[in-house]
Parts: sequence; C-alpha cells; structure tokens
Amino acid sequence: MSLTPERLDMLVTAARRILPLQAPADVLLRQFFQDRPQLGQNDRRMITEMLFGMLRRRFFLEILTEKGTVRELVLAYLSRFQGMNLRQLQPLIRDKESKWLSQIKVTKLETQSLFVQAELPEWLVEKLQISYSDEEILHMGQSFQQAAPLDIRVNSLLSKREEVLTALQQEGIAAEPTPYSPVGIRLKDKPTLKRHQLFLTGKIEIQDEGSQLLGFLLAPKRGEMVVDFCAGAGGKTLLLGALMHSRGRLYAFDISEKRLNNLKPRLKRSGLSNIHPQRINHENDNKLKRLAGKIDRVLVDAPCSGLGTLRRNPDLKWRQSLEKIEEFQKKQQSILAAAAKLLKPGGRLVYATCSLLPEENQQIVAQFLTVHPQFSILDCAQLLAQQKINLPNPPDASEFLQLSPLHHNTDGFFAAALELSSTINQP
Repeated sequence: MSLTPERLDMLVTAARRILPLQAPADVLLRQFFQDRPQLGQNDRRMITEMLFGMLRRRFFLEILTEKGTVRELVLAYLSRFQGMNLRQLQPLIRDKESKWLSQIKVTKLETQSLFVQAELPEWLVEKLQISYSDEEILHMGQSFQQAAPLDIRVNSLLSKREEVLTALQQEGIAAEPTPYSPVGIRLKDKPTLKRHQLFLTGKIEIQDEGSQLLGFLLAPKRGEMVVDFCAGAGGKTLLLGALMHSRGRLYAFDISEKRLNNLKPRLKRSGLSNIHPQRINHENDNKLKRLAGKIDRVLVDAPCSGLGTLRRNPDLKWRQSLEKIEEFQKKQQSILAAAAKLLKPGGRLVYATCSLLPEENQQIVAQFLTVHPQFSILDCAQLLAQQKINLPNPPDASEFLQLSPLHHNTDGFFAAALELSSTINQP
C-alpha cells in the first residue's frame, strides 16, 4: 500500500492514541476505529500492522530516536523495518527529518544491549537469565518479534480437517495442516473469517495451535464429567466438548459474565449440547462444592502474565511488572488448590498458563505437590504421543509441556498434567 501524507498523519494520530498504553493496545485500537467509521478495511489493516510492528520493536526505535516524538518513532519504523528509503519518504517528511533519517540507518542493532536486541524489558531478561542463556533469550525474543500466524481449529463434530482444507483452497485461501494438532489448520495470510460460511456454520474456530494442544493433553472421553475452570470465552471449552463427542457433562466456569456471554453464540454454532456455562464469584464459590470429588478431568488455564503471547500482544511487555507477577502467583496457587478439590480419585488435572516464567509455572506446580502429595505428575510427551501427537520439546522440559514460538511456532504455553491417586480420597 502506498503511503500518502494523509495516511501518515492518520498513522501518527493512531500511534499517539495507542503508545501511552493506558489500556490494552487492541482495546485502544478498536476505540480508535469506532471513532473513525470512514476508515476503510485496507487503512485499518495498515494501521493495525504498523502499530503492532512498532510495539514489537519499540525498545530499538527509542534508541534510534533517542526517545523522540511519536512521529519520529513512526518514521524510524517505516525507514528501518518497513524498508522505505529516503526517496520514498521524501514527499512525506520535512527537511530536518530527512537528515535525521539518513543517520539512523547506520545504527547497528548488534551493538545494543541484550534487552534491546531481544526486545524484552530488563526485569524480564533478568528473570529469564536464571533459567536460560543469553543466546537462548535473544533467540526467544527474536521469535516474539514476528507476527503470529492465523490458526484455526476444525470442529470435529461437524466436519473433517480435509474437507475444510479443500473448501479453503478452492476459494484460493492458502492453508495447510498444523504440524501437531490433528484438528488445526494454518493460514498463510489473514483473511477475515468471521463472515465466512465455515465460521458461521460452526465448522471452524480461530484458535492458536498451542491452545488446541492443551485440550488433547486433558484428553476428555465421551460420557465423562469435565470442568473448564477458567473458561473465558470458551475456545478450549468448545474443543473439549468436541473431543467428548458432545456426550457427558462439561462445565464452563468463569468469574466474568461478559466472557461467558461471548461463549453463547460460539456454543450455538458449534452443535454441542453437553456444555453448561456458569458464572462463579471466585474460585471457592459455593456452586463448586456440590461437584467436589465428582469430576473426571479439570482444565485450569490460569490467569497469568500472558508473556507467552507477545507475538499477538506486544504491549504486555510494558503493562506487566514484577509486582503483578507476584499477584498472579497468589491467584494461581489459590485457583489450582480449589480446582483440585473437584477431582474424583484417578482423575486428571491439567494446569496451564501462557507465561514463560517458572514463577507462574514449575514453581506453582512444585508448591502444589508439596501440599497435595496425593497427586503425581504425568509425562505430557507420553500423553500426547498416545494420541499420535509428537512434538519437539526443549531439552529441559522434563515431564512438562513447554511450547514456544521459537521451537513450535505457537504461542508460549506451559502445562503440567497431574493425576489424583486412585486409592486416596480427597481430604
């Protein structure tokens, strides 16, 4: 798309609105577009891609501009990361900007500190250095600087992956099977799917491949009693329901009425009849007590820092902090303990986050096992292999599932599968 002076002004205006990050970037951008209904689809796509690209490269852009104005950040991004040369930019810029832009090309990224090269905040780099080498952190950071692909999940209750692939390809939409999830499809581009017939008829849902794999790790069977403890808008709930062939009973719990309301139209499209959404006030709500000791499988996709989703949500780098991580840890411990009470002897619990940090992952599981010795860890790789899902795991992953954009081209996920002893009743 050619960049006109009007489009540049609009991009700078959008950046001024979003970059202070007084709310999540996608929320601010949605409000920005609502205020400007005259903007066409191409302009919206251009602004979205540019702004998220800037958020992914913001540390280096601030070095290049010496923490300059928003307009300078935009111009630096166009020059350094969009490949626009001075001749292309000349009609859009002022004379003093022309001289300044010619100098930023010579600033080498390789000479910058690790946190600038990796585009990760210093506090996060210091945390990661406890578990990873600087080279691993750099490669991890570079993988988060790439935009995430668009993955969809085929609703196996209504269609087969081969049928959906054929339908997409006949429309000229480049698509291929995801390498690990047996119901996933990866699209080369990012077409608008929410008006597509496959979406409207419930045959597909938008869902990252890593998120899909969590459902296969829980592996619910038809006829079982299953709980999605932090269901949100129900993406994983719908997968679990399909894996159960819509038989048995699947509870979708969440504290947010708004998120559960977002599940309702998806549920209607899905053809599933075994899902029961219920709002709870907190993890120890009385509604949960009647299910104690009765549930076969529980998924706990716990609230977390979300740092494994930086390809999609690069603004999280500035909106999270050490203090917030500590708050998440307390909540994660409480939720995991509450969810564990639901299991019947021999039942399985999958604890998952989309975080990179051991404080939200391995440490939470270790603390839980110390207090709950009646639980044992199952090997995630073996559980997935039983379903013919074989994926490369980092060498230090042990029994856990650790997904990353670097190794798997998915969002960053951690998961642990825990089993309650079949010979010990819950306290």
